[in-house]
Amino acid sequence: MTWLKALKQAGQLDKKKQNNYDVHIMNNHEGNKHETITLRILDELSRESLITQRTIASKLNIALGLVNTYIKRLAKKGYLKITKGPMNRVKYAVTPKGFTHRVGLTYNYMQSSISFFKDARDRIDGIYRKMVTAGVKNILIWGDGEIAELCYISLRGLPLRLVGVIDSKSNGKDFFGYNIYTYEDTQGLDYDAILIASFSNRDLERIKSLGIDEKKIYSL
Repeated sequence: MTWLKALKQAGQLDKKKQNNYDVHIMNNHEGNKHETITLRILDELSRESLITQRTIASKLNIALGLVNTYIKRLAKKGYLKITKGPMNRVKYAVTPKGFTHRVGLTYNYMQSSISFFKDARDRIDGIYRKMVTAGVKNILIWGDGEIAELCYISLRGLPLRLVGVIDSKSNGKDFFGYNIYTYEDTQGLDYDAILIASFSNRDLERIKSLGIDEKKIYSL
C-alpha cells in the first residue's frame, strides 16, 4: 500500500485538513490556484444547490467577493445556471457543460496532488537522513495536519523515535496514539530535534519565539 493510499484509507483527510491541504496545493502550485478554487466551488454547488456564497467562502477560506467573481464567471461560461429557489433564495445548478469541466479539473487536481505529496515525501526523507547522520534519536513533529501525518508514515523503519506532536491546542486528542502537546509544553519535553511539518515561515518564527535551540529545528 502506498503512503497516499494509506492516508486516504485511514480517513485522515477530513474536511478541515482537506482545506489545509488545498491551501498547500494553491501556495505551492500557483499555476493551479485558479483551477483549484474553481473545482472546489463546483464541488460545493454540486452537493448543495441552495448553498450561499458566504458559506462557500467560509468552507474554502477565501474572500466572499472572490467567490462571487468565480460564480459569475462560471455562469457566463455556461458551466452554471442561476435561478430563484424557495423563499427567493438563489439556486445554483451545474450544467452538463459544467460537469464536463469539473471532470477535467478533477483530473488536473489529482495530478497536482500526487506531485505535491511526492515532493513533500522526498523532502521529508531528506530531512530524516540528515537527522540520522547527525545522531538524532528523539523527535517532535510540529503540527498535526496532513503533512504531519506524512512525516509520521515516513518514520517507519527509521532509527528515530517520535516523542509526540506540537500543536496550538491539544484538545485531549492524540496523534496515531502519540500525545499532542501545546506550545507551552515544549520546554518540559526531552527531544533531540523538531521537524516543522509545514511550508509556512510563520511556524518557524513561532518556534524561534519560544527560545528553542535553532540547531534542533529542521524545516521542510
